Amino acid sequence: MDFWNSFWNIFWFLFWIYAVLAFVTILFSVIADLFRDKNLKGWQKAVWLVGLIFLPFLSILVYLIVRGNGMTARNEQQAIARHDAQSAYIRSVSGVSLSDEINKARALLDAGTITDQEYTLIKQKALSA
Repeated sequence: MDFWNSFWNIFWFLFWIYAVLAFVTILFSVIADLFRDKNLKGWQKAVWLVGLIFLPFLSILVYLIVRGNGMTARNEQQAIARHDAQSAYIRSVSGVSLSDEINKARALLDAGTITDQEYTLIKQKALSA
């Protein structure tokens, strides 16, 4: 019970839990990026994995320095692909087509609810989606 009575013991306990969780998160991010990268050959991935197993801190640091920009680009590509797939799914389920959206905007323009600029903007958004 003496352990929990000291503020600093609790502080350091929480600090180390946070540090371990951060390390594990970064480790799994690097491993996921290794398998996501299509430019690396199989033996290169194996070398990185062996390094991550035996020298994890150094390997993570080197990986983030050497391949960090590529890791960012691959994460962005995956996020864009995920967003596009989600948007396509939502459009397919909603049952609203591009022509329906443009027709609704045209009806609003004819009724005087929106301006020509707003109509053009809605039309561009519908065609770009």
